[in-house]
Amino acid sequence: MLGLTDAELAAIALSLRVAAVAALCSLPFAIAVAWLLARVRFRGKILLDALVHLPLVLPPVVTGYVLLVLFGTQGPIGAFLDAHFGLVFAFRWTGAALACAVMAFPLMVRSIRLAIENVDPRIEQAAATLGAPPWRVFLDTTLPLAWPGIVAGLVIAFAKALGEFGATITFVSAIPGETETLSLAIYGLMQVPGGEARLWRLALVATVLAFAAVLASEWLLRRQRRAT
Repeated sequence: MLGLTDAELAAIALSLRVAAVAALCSLPFAIAVAWLLARVRFRGKILLDALVHLPLVLPPVVTGYVLLVLFGTQGPIGAFLDAHFGLVFAFRWTGAALACAVMAFPLMVRSIRLAIENVDPRIEQAAATLGAPPWRVFLDTTLPLAWPGIVAGLVIAFAKALGEFGATITFVSAIPGETETLSLAIYGLMQVPGGEARLWRLALVATVLAFAAVLASEWLLRRQRRAT
């Protein structure tokens, strides 16, 4: 395929794996936070909203460094997870997934929040008047109506995770076969004399994957708007 080497195929496969794990594992948390921001009034809502969107405005290197301090083997969270669960993030593919999840989380929350806000509250109120508890209203009414937007958020987060670079290289470095994702492989080829041909092949793959994800996200959002 495009004359890709084994190392390049490994980088693509790792990127898909990391992006999928990052998007899927953060989805339940994104749904919960988006629902809170869309439907619940509470003190500190503005602070929560700002905290969720902080990775969008912070330099990615800062985010990666914070992750390294917290989730490194000597960090408070990383040391605990390593000692009790044998889970290591620093300089592992799991750390790349964590970094990608953190960077993509704001985009996922924003998409899901808009999807929930587009659900007519009167429909939820009608379900509640029929005796359905709040959790049942959410599962049987809100979630199905907002589902296209939720999937769109999942897809756009997947695309964002595919292209993540700054936080990932800071947190887990670029270890071939372990943490060298597609973006890190492209950056590495920029440092190699005569690597332009391989770089353009990987750039083409990255562009196709990102373009397909964005198209899928837009199609799902349009579908939801028509449905509501």
